[in-house]
Amino acid sequence: MTQSRISYTKPSITELEVRYATDAATHGWGERCYEYIDRFEGEFADYLGVRYAIATSSCTGAMHMGLAACGVGLGDEVILADTNWIATVAPVVHLRATPVFVDISPDSWCIDPCAVERAITPRTKAIVAVHLYGNLCSMKQLLALGEKYDIPVIEDAAEALGSVYVDRRAGSLGKFGVFSFHGTKTMTTGEGGMFVTSDATLYDHVLTLSNHGRSRKQAKQFWPDIVGYKYKMSNIQAAIGCGQLERIEELIVRKREILNIYRQGLAGLAGVTMNPEPEKGVNGAWMPTVVFAPETNVTRDGLQAAFASENIDARVFFHPLSSLPMFTPRDNPHAWDIPGRAINLPSYHDITPKEQARVIDVIRAKFRA
Repeated sequence: MTQSRISYTKPSITELEVRYATDAATHGWGERCYEYIDRFEGEFADYLGVRYAIATSSCTGAMHMGLAACGVGLGDEVILADTNWIATVAPVVHLRATPVFVDISPDSWCIDPCAVERAITPRTKAIVAVHLYGNLCSMKQLLALGEKYDIPVIEDAAEALGSVYVDRRAGSLGKFGVFSFHGTKTMTTGEGGMFVTSDATLYDHVLTLSNHGRSRKQAKQFWPDIVGYKYKMSNIQAAIGCGQLERIEELIVRKREILNIYRQGLAGLAGVTMNPEPEKGVNGAWMPTVVFAPETNVTRDGLQAAFASENIDARVFFHPLSSLPMFTPRDNPHAWDIPGRAINLPSYHDITPKEQARVIDVIRAKFRA
C-alpha cells in the first residue's frame, strides 16, 4: 500500500487570514483600497525594528527597486554568493550590472566575507548578503567591509524571517532588506514581498519607483516624475499578510520545533550537519537542510531517489549560480561541492511527528546501506 505523500512545504492558513482576505475582497475598494497595505507595512516595520516598509508583489521586485535606487547600473559590479536562487541575481542582470559570484562559508552556507573582500574592485556598487535557508550571514564582518570600502551591504532575507543576528532581526542591519512571502515561506501572502529600510531618502526613492514613478509629494494627479515600476502588493494579499503577521511568533516557533525534531532524530550519525544556530541569535529555521560529509558517500541523487521511493518530496540544495548556462563558471569550491551531498527536508507547519519519522528513517537507511 502506497503511503501518503509528504510535501516539502505548504502554508499555514487559518480562519483569521480567510476573514481578513474576505473583508478586503468585499470592502477593500475605493477609499479603502490601501487599508490593509498600510496596516501590513506599518506592522511589519514595527516587528522588524525598522522605520519604513513597502509591500511589493515579490521579493525580486523589492530587490530590483532597492538596487535601482542605490544607483546600480551599467558598468557596476554587485558581489553575491554563488549559492543562491536566481531571484537574487536577476535584478542585477536587469539593471545591466555585472554579478560577481563568490564562494560560501562551509559552516553557514552563506557568503564568505574573506571572498567578498578579495572580489572588491573600484566598480563594486553593492554587496548582497543572502541569509540562506534561515542561516545568518557574518553581518559584523560584511558591514565592516561595507564601511571600509564605502559600499552598501544589502540583506536578502527572503528565507530568514524570524532569524535574529545578536539582538537585531535579519533584514534590519543593511542599507536595505528584502523579504519573500511566497507560498513556501514561513509566512505568506501567496506571492509577495517587502522592502525595508531606515534610510528616509532611500525609502522615498523606492516608494516612487514602486508606483510607476509617481512621487507622494507630487500634487498633480497621474503625473509621474520618473519612469518607475509596477511592484505594488494588492490589498487582498496584504490582508492575508496581516493575519499571518498576527501569528508570526507561532509560525516561527513551529518551524524551529520541526528543525529540532530533525536534529534529534539524526543525532549520532557521523558526518551529518544541519542549519547552524548562531552563538548569539536565532535561526528562523525556514528550511531544515542536511549536508553530508564526503566520507559518508551519501549523495543528493541517491537521497532524491530514496525519498521518491517513499513518496516524500524533498528539495535539492541550490545549484551554484555560476553553473547555470547564462553565467560563466567560477572557482568557488564550496558552492560547487556542497549541493551534491545535501538535501532540504519537508518542513510545512502541519507536518506530524510520524511524517518526520518517515523522513528520518529514509536518511538513517542510507547509513545502514
